[in-house]
Amino acid sequence: MKPVSGPLAEEWVAGIGYEAQEGTMGAMTRIFAALCALLFLASCDTSTTNFPVNTRNVSSVEDPAAGDVAIVRLSLANVATFGAPSDLSGGRTTLPSSDYWNYRIGPGDLLDIVVYEHPELTSPAGSTRTPAEGGLRVNSDGTFYYPYVGNVRAAGRTPEQVRADLSRQLKEFIPSPQVSVRVVGYNSQTVSVTGEVGKPARIPLTSKSLTLLDAINEAGGLNETADARQVLVRRGGRSYAVDLQAFLNQGIASNNPVLRNGDVVSVQRATKLEAYLLGQLVKPGPIDLTKDDVSLTEAVTSVGGLNTNQADARGVFVFRDSPSGVIVFQLDTSSAAAYVVGTKFFLHPQDVVYVTTAPVAKWNRVVSNILPTLSTARAASALAN
Repeated sequence: MKPVSGPLAEEWVAGIGYEAQEGTMGAMTRIFAALCALLFLASCDTSTTNFPVNTRNVSSVEDPAAGDVAIVRLSLANVATFGAPSDLSGGRTTLPSSDYWNYRIGPGDLLDIVVYEHPELTSPAGSTRTPAEGGLRVNSDGTFYYPYVGNVRAAGRTPEQVRADLSRQLKEFIPSPQVSVRVVGYNSQTVSVTGEVGKPARIPLTSKSLTLLDAINEAGGLNETADARQVLVRRGGRSYAVDLQAFLNQGIASNNPVLRNGDVVSVQRATKLEAYLLGQLVKPGPIDLTKDDVSLTEAVTSVGGLNTNQADARGVFVFRDSPSGVIVFQLDTSSAAAYVVGTKFFLHPQDVVYVTTAPVAKWNRVVSNILPTLSTARAASALAN
């Protein structure tokens, strides 16, 4: 009998790690040695996780990358403690605001002034002209001219204050004058809305207070890319962060402030918040948490569920970083009722959901790796004979 030589001998040496020898007994010995070696390598298979599947409610393991890792086995009894959604609210804003609003006249505004029973003094002049067409415009110096009285200061004053001033001065010419003053053209004060809104615009302030939400709605509302948790309002050289979502969700009134002249509202683009689903799932991948709270059950369902041929139903883990270290939550889904627990456990940004491989699937992979080697060994044995 001749020893194996050529490419087949090189494959034998590389795949099994032994030099070809003569004799059937030697070939069988090599096959057994190769089988043992492959079984040993299979126990160190890096394509699967050896993360422990625990039956205790709380335990810990030592991980070379993360250090001490606390493991919490989720159940109906403890999911309320650990499963709350991440608090992404920005709290109450420090932007000064007040529920009371009283419009103050400014340059460019149009005033409609009526002196009852004195049409010669009433504006507008002529029955065909509207108040806006015949209104008195406030000059750049903040005054307007009125017959008999002359220049009247209006800027920085309310319509009621201007009315009282005109009534007092007209008493020299008219006994007990009855005067009405109202703004019919709001041109002096505006708020600008920019960023992730439908139609960025300058919005005039009127006698009705303008809240942050009103201004955004008048600018076309929030875009899909907008982050309602991070709305910036620039006022007087300072920027204030306003969590408008806290007003919408929780009714925090201070987070819907009344705006003032010159305010600039900038709606920020949302930063995408994601959790990551890995392991034995039908379609592993990221899941978006930017706008909605997503439960563990919802997340697993959204990627097609567990890979039934490969996954270990006991090994659904959620890895979460915390100030005290990595916490791992385990959900044993071997019972379908466990998915009810999963509906009460909400993912946080940067969570990693990992589904381990079932032992039987790991064994099948080991066998599939062994079979080609056995075939090679048989071929070498035949040549050796």
